[in-house]
Amino acid sequence: MESSFEPKLWIEDKLPKEAEGYRKCEICTEKSRVIWGEGNPKAPVMIILDNPGAREDKYGNAYVCGTRQTLQRALDEANIAPDDIYVTYLLKCRPLRRYNKEEARAFSKPFLIQQIAVMQPEFIVCLGDIVVQAMFDDRDARVKDLRGVWHEILGRPCMVSYHPLAVRRRPNLMRLFMEDWDMLARRLFAERQ
Repeated sequence: MESSFEPKLWIEDKLPKEAEGYRKCEICTEKSRVIWGEGNPKAPVMIILDNPGAREDKYGNAYVCGTRQTLQRALDEANIAPDDIYVTYLLKCRPLRRYNKEEARAFSKPFLIQQIAVMQPEFIVCLGDIVVQAMFDDRDARVKDLRGVWHEILGRPCMVSYHPLAVRRRPNLMRLFMEDWDMLARRLFAERQ
C-alpha cells in the first residue's frame, strides 16, 4: 500500500515578549531569525530539537528540511496528528558560524525552561544527545542509554529518542526511533480514554 505522507511546512509560532532578550545570544546575527517554535502551541506534546536548522533553500524558498521530514514521517506512521505536537529548540536560531557551544546552550536553556512553564505541555520529547544532556543536566547522558522508557523533566513525562538527522544518516536507527514514537502514541491515546 502506497503511503500518502507529504511533508508540510509547520506554522511558526509568534515570538512572545520574553523572546526579545534572546537576540543577545552569541549565535544571533543581524540576519538570524529567532524561531520560538512551530506547530500547535496548545499541543499536548512538546518536541525539543537542538536548533531550527535550514528553513529556506539557496534561493530563499521555504522548504521542509530532512530533519523535519524524518520527524513528520515518524509522527505520521505512529498516527500522531500534527495538531498534537509543538516543536521547539534549545537554540532558538540556526547557528551560522562558530560559537561557544557550552555558553550558547547555557544562555538558551532558561528561555526553553520558561517556554515549557508557560505552555504546560502534557509530554516532553527530547531528541538527540545535545538536548538530552542539556535537559537532564548531565554531560554524559546518551540517547542510546535513556530511550525506550519514560523519564520525568520539570514534573512532566519525558520521552528520549534519536535526533531525526541521526536516523537519516543511520537508517538502522529507524526501528528504534519508531518504537519510541509508538510508545508515546500509546500513552497519548491512553490519556485520552
